[in-house]
Amino acid sequence: MPLIHGFDPPERFVTGTVGPPGQRTFFLQARSGARITSVSLEKQQVAALSERIDQLLDEVMTSDSTESVVPAVAPLGLEDSAPLEQPIEEEFRAGTMTLSWDPDDERVVIEVFPYTEAAVVSPDQLDEELTEPEPDEVFLVRLDAGAARAFVKRAEQVLEAGRPNCPFCGNPIDPEGHLCVRANGFRRRDPTGS
Repeated sequence: MPLIHGFDPPERFVTGTVGPPGQRTFFLQARSGARITSVSLEKQQVAALSERIDQLLDEVMTSDSTESVVPAVAPLGLEDSAPLEQPIEEEFRAGTMTLSWDPDDERVVIEVFPYTEAAVVSPDQLDEELTEPEPDEVFLVRLDAGAARAFVKRAEQVLEAGRPNCPFCGNPIDPEGHLCVRANGFRRRDPTGS
């Protein structure tokens, strides 16, 4: 049986970062009382999770088969702009994540599994029947719809707080600048010659 870091519901569930833009480490963090669990993950995983939670809640909101009350935006009073809880002790690095809606409890269910090399599939293995190994740990969080919308709002703010994107290629711009692939690494010249 895997070790389950379960929060149903957590007092706090947020994403946050440690480090300067361009070198940030992203975390999911849940707290109930004195118990804190932190899981590191990639920026793209935070973006995908928050986007998918928003889509899931929109689907539940428009579904005729549910009588759940799902807010369209994060309810006032649930905003959380506080830093991550200290000390940050990483339980594991996130790999696979699953997301679902539990209609009985009216909760968003998030499961985060550790990254493992065994779960990486190469292109030549696509046709093979593979069995994914049983995880050693699972980070399980169950949130009501309002708390889930608040998570999404904070995640968007955390993602936007990084380096600005280049308007031409979309890649992040470091404080020292960057070589834009769309401009072939050259700066644009002023056509007036000045």
